Formats: sequence, structure tokens, C-alpha cells
Amino acid sequence: MSSNRAVPEVQERGIWLDVDLAEQRLSLMEGAVAVKDYAIASGRAGIGERNGSGQTPRGWHQVRAKIGTGRPVGTVFRGRRPTGEIYSPALAAAQPERDWILTRILWLSGLEPGFNRLGEVDTMRRYIYIHGGPDDAPVGEPGSRGCIRMRNADVTDLFERVPAHAPVLIHE
Repeated sequence: MSSNRAVPEVQERGIWLDVDLAEQRLSLMEGAVAVKDYAIASGRAGIGERNGSGQTPRGWHQVRAKIGTGRPVGTVFRGRRPTGEIYSPALAAAQPERDWILTRILWLSGLEPGFNRLGEVDTMRRYIYIHGGPDDAPVGEPGSRGCIRMRNADVTDLFERVPAHAPVLIHE
């Protein structure tokens, strides 16, 4: 893990997520051991904590809520609720500007007041998620609207492995 931030004691023995923005990788950690790695796409606007920036926030977070249990792969969400749609190329062609949030959502909440929690830097109020996206959307490079976007199979796998309230470190 390449961070200058102190690792909370819970990470010494539990499940947590290490999101490396420089490498565009998310690692599922058990203590100090990487159990599984996934390619991601972070915010195409870069890295930052400010509301409305479209940037991916750094620091310690937690999984505030897990949304989408039992839903089919490709389920489309808007406002954290399923729309009744299943993503398809035809749906994408009909709505090319839509921000596709698919399959599963891990809603993040910042743990560092003044940095990624409360006021103008609140990750939860910015609706920052780890979520699925169109499988033809690039991963391994920034390209989301601030969230951590993953392939649908990967976010489904991660969703099953990570508990609610698991710590998440997002760093450069």
C-alpha cells in the first residue's frame, strides 16, 4: 500500500479496500494481504474532494451502504434505485450522455472531517460510489464522473466479498 496515512487498527485484522488512483487498481485486502485486485476507472476530472468537481476524493472512507443485492447484472440505477432497465448497447445509443451506474453500488462515506467529510468536501453527499459500468467503457485509466467504476463481473465479485462499513483508503 502506497500511502502516508496511518492505517487504522481495524485494517490489521479485517477486510478493507485499497484504491490506488495512480495505478487505477482496487485491492481487496485482508489485513496486510491483497486477496484480489481489480482494474478501475476513477474521475476523468482528476483527484479532489470538493463538491461539484467531478473528481475522485482521497483519504479514508467506509462502505456506507451496499445497494443492488440480487439484482441482475446490468441493472440500471438512478438515485440509488433500480430504474427497471437493463443496460444494453441500444439503450446506451439512445441516451449517449447518461452516466451509467450499473449492477451494484458500494456507497462511500468519508471518515476524515474537513478533508472528505462534512461541508464542501463530503464524499457521501457527493454520492461517490464504487459501481459497475458498461463493460465496453475503459478501465485502467480515469474516465468516470468522480466515482470508482468497475467492470460488472468485478463489482459483483467485490460486492459479495466486502462487508458494509468496511474501511476504504483512496490514494495517489
